[in-house]
Amino acid sequence: MGMKVLLADEYGFCFGVERAVEMVEESVQKGETVRTLGPLIHNEQEMKRLATEGVATISEPVQITRDETAVIRAHGVTPEVQKALEEQAGKVVDATCPFVTRVQRLASRAAAQDRHVVIVGSADHPEMIGVKGYAPDHAFIIKDETEVASLPRLRNPMVVSQTTIKAKTFFDTAEAVKTKTDDEVEVINTICSATRDRQDAARALSGMVDAFYVIGATHSSNSVKLHAVCKENCERSFLIETEDDINPDDLAGVKTVGVTAGASTPEWLIKRVVERLRSLGADEEKNMGLK
Repeated sequence: MGMKVLLADEYGFCFGVERAVEMVEESVQKGETVRTLGPLIHNEQEMKRLATEGVATISEPVQITRDETAVIRAHGVTPEVQKALEEQAGKVVDATCPFVTRVQRLASRAAAQDRHVVIVGSADHPEMIGVKGYAPDHAFIIKDETEVASLPRLRNPMVVSQTTIKAKTFFDTAEAVKTKTDDEVEVINTICSATRDRQDAARALSGMVDAFYVIGATHSSNSVKLHAVCKENCERSFLIETEDDINPDDLAGVKTVGVTAGASTPEWLIKRVVERLRSLGADEEKNMGLK
């Protein structure tokens, strides 16, 4: 009997990433010379595809010129960086994900009220660097509840999250933050719905399969979190970037394999992985429900 390949109910490009790619494509079609500040998304294969259309990546605003279009990626940037881009580029396309924009605005509002902001996430992640820029003197970034002890006494704190972290990490940390203040703690769950939906779908499927593949970059926060979620129920879970990363030996004795993909993984790459798995023993699998 062939190996069954099952796709999670939710996977691949999220709204914010799809929107960012579409905005870049629109600028390219207008004949503009497009430069993204940092990789548009955390997917090397998709970035290579965009490069064939003339899209290049810059690392500093000073590298843009007046005859070029600068694109702010889905992760967003600090207000200072955005201002620098507007001064340097002929045009600025702000592709910041609306979910990230919400976190930026919440941080800015709390800072304006002279309140502390605790952001649960990775301090070195581009999204977090951008958000902290909206409350530079009021914000603290901590990865989880183990870092709450390092916080000072907090003043009317607001707790928000990186949009791609695990829900349990956020809520456990938010609860621990209450030990750092005598004031009421405002907890606002800013994990994006796409992240929650993908994690929930992966968790549900991971308990039904013998092996699981998460397609995404190893430096993609949401892909790494998806992999962690899958390993909770399926020890034989793997994070891969392309179909070439599949090791047939890992599928020994496997009757059912699950597949999901991070929010920066394009559909064409997901199809390649599924086709590779099919060729390894899923010939009998019927309609895969590919989008």
